[in-house]
Amino acid sequence: MQFVWIHINDLVGKGVELPVLAEFFVYAVATVVPLALPLAILLASLISFGNLGEKFELTAMKAAGISLFRIIRPLVVGVAFISVGAFFFSNNVLPQAQTKLWALIFSLRQKSPELDIPVGEFYDGINGCNVYVAKKNTRTGLLQGLIIYDMSEGFKNATVILADSGRIELTQDKKHLLLTFYNGESFENLKQTQQRATKTEKNIPYRRETFEVKQILKDFDAELSRYDESVLHDQHVSKDVAALIQSIDSVGELAQAKSAVQSAEMIDTRYFGRERKNGRQLIAVENTEINHYDVDSLYAQMGRGKQSQVASVLVDRVQYQRDQIEYNTLLLDDYKRYIRKHEIELYRKFTLAFACLVFFFIGAPLGAIIRKGGLGFPVVISVVMFIIYYIIDNTGYKMAREALWPCWAGMWLSSFALLPVGIFLTYKAATDSGLFNPEVWEKMYEKTKKEIIRIWIRYKKR
Repeated sequence: MQFVWIHINDLVGKGVELPVLAEFFVYAVATVVPLALPLAILLASLISFGNLGEKFELTAMKAAGISLFRIIRPLVVGVAFISVGAFFFSNNVLPQAQTKLWALIFSLRQKSPELDIPVGEFYDGINGCNVYVAKKNTRTGLLQGLIIYDMSEGFKNATVILADSGRIELTQDKKHLLLTFYNGESFENLKQTQQRATKTEKNIPYRRETFEVKQILKDFDAELSRYDESVLHDQHVSKDVAALIQSIDSVGELAQAKSAVQSAEMIDTRYFGRERKNGRQLIAVENTEINHYDVDSLYAQMGRGKQSQVASVLVDRVQYQRDQIEYNTLLLDDYKRYIRKHEIELYRKFTLAFACLVFFFIGAPLGAIIRKGGLGFPVVISVVMFIIYYIIDNTGYKMAREALWPCWAGMWLSSFALLPVGIFLTYKAATDSGLFNPEVWEKMYEKTKKEIIRIWIRYKKR
């Protein structure tokens, strides 16, 4: 639903047919699998082990000498297969779905809106025109009290049409719009004509026309033109792991080559006042290396006017050097941004598979500890854990996207943050620790408090 609301403007008022909408939702569902699958595993493991704990089946198995690790061993294998499937889904299915989805979104954005002219307000859905309708006969489709502002030739050459009634219809090929007006008049600004007219004709401000029937044909493509998917093949969302690695390596080599050329150019042409002219190197002091001179002594021996001139030249050179560095940085930023996008997409394919395992080792022991099945408490726990995961994952993604962190650190942040939680819960469940027992926390609090007091007293004695 979040994805749909983001693109709601591309769907509403476009007259999109049901098969196209169904196609849009199928592709959109595929794109949310990386978020939905870890949550599904977390909720399923919570409910399953919560039911086993609530019915004392886990207690019976442990009493028979079966450890928790042996109980969850088949499920670990099953979740491992799901994780591998999630990786192949991200690597093979998701790029195709995202390519088709974005191609469809671009097609919907370019589609002309559905022709549904409201009553009592101006409608700008027709290119270059604003239409006002006072009344509408729903039975005959006749529009009454029409005002048309045609600004397709520019604001200064606008045409205004007033008509008692009229019709606005699509042609049979749905490529044009036929506007038919009855009993009205039109006013056309003749500014362009005035520029080519003689002096005696320049005092004519506009042309007025009275008509009984007037027809205008406007371009209005109501068909959905499919966006070419091949244009998106170089985008990071449409590539698998092999293509992503190849793109990162090739663009990285281009960036390094560009950086080396820029560095050599800066050193060769603008370092300490050296310049190249007609292939020969000119030095500030003729035929002598500048390092042989004491620059401070030379500057001190100059007159005040000469010093001011030299300082002005140096400031100009430094300003030029700074501008050149900023320009080179902008050129390299495009390469770096391209590489970051591909690295983020590359790590995302692996983090989905790993997140499935992490959430299983959070859900299964947590369900065994809380011993609550059904759709009540497990759903609450799942939603809370998933919100935490989503916030951490989104934070890491933005840090990587803005180049504040390395891409691997940003994309693996959520997994690394929740992995210790899974290990801790698994240990607590395996040792039958009462994690949600208030007495356990009270004892831990008292023990910690006594330890802090003991350390404080020892510090005071010193």
